[in-house]
Amino acid sequence: MSPDKKSMVAQVWRQLPFFVWLIALWMLLWGQFTVVAFLTGLIAAVVVTRVFQLPPVELSGRVNLWYGLVFVVAFVGALIRGSLTVAVQVLDPRRYPGTAVIAVPLVIDDDVILAHTAVTASLIPGSLIIDVDRDRRVLYLHVVGVRSEADVEAQRQSVLRWERRIVNAVGSRAQVARIREAVS
Repeated sequence: MSPDKKSMVAQVWRQLPFFVWLIALWMLLWGQFTVVAFLTGLIAAVVVTRVFQLPPVELSGRVNLWYGLVFVVAFVGALIRGSLTVAVQVLDPRRYPGTAVIAVPLVIDDDVILAHTAVTASLIPGSLIIDVDRDRRVLYLHVVGVRSEADVEAQRQSVLRWERRIVNAVGSRAQVARIREAVS
């Protein structure tokens, strides 16, 4: 096989998870897991990747199932806890839940990790990403339920824990080493 063909095969192999994700997303949006939904999702994925010339997403090629499971379990727990906390804050008329806008500088300089961390932080009730400084790797969040500087710092550490979980689940070995170095 010529070097050009090897390079092309390697590029297709690296992009395959993204392509599969587009097909799965299509099927989830239609709520059907049929051959027809798969084929139309395949067509949609081809159109999206060819019409919108997006830069290639460089994935690490590493997935740690244990840390992926840890992430999912922690995420579901955070969703439940966040929903209950916000519900209590809304239903208790005696207390005004304090709010703040906080900056969270991330450790890893990677667009995919930054995006996953931002989406995760936004999906948990009580916080919302309002801005991202990609060049400096800083997420700006609006958070509800803060009353002190300790609450702000706890929220900041929570976002950094999500970044660690994501890196441990899908980050490269260099990113895992960097995140562990930053913790110690």
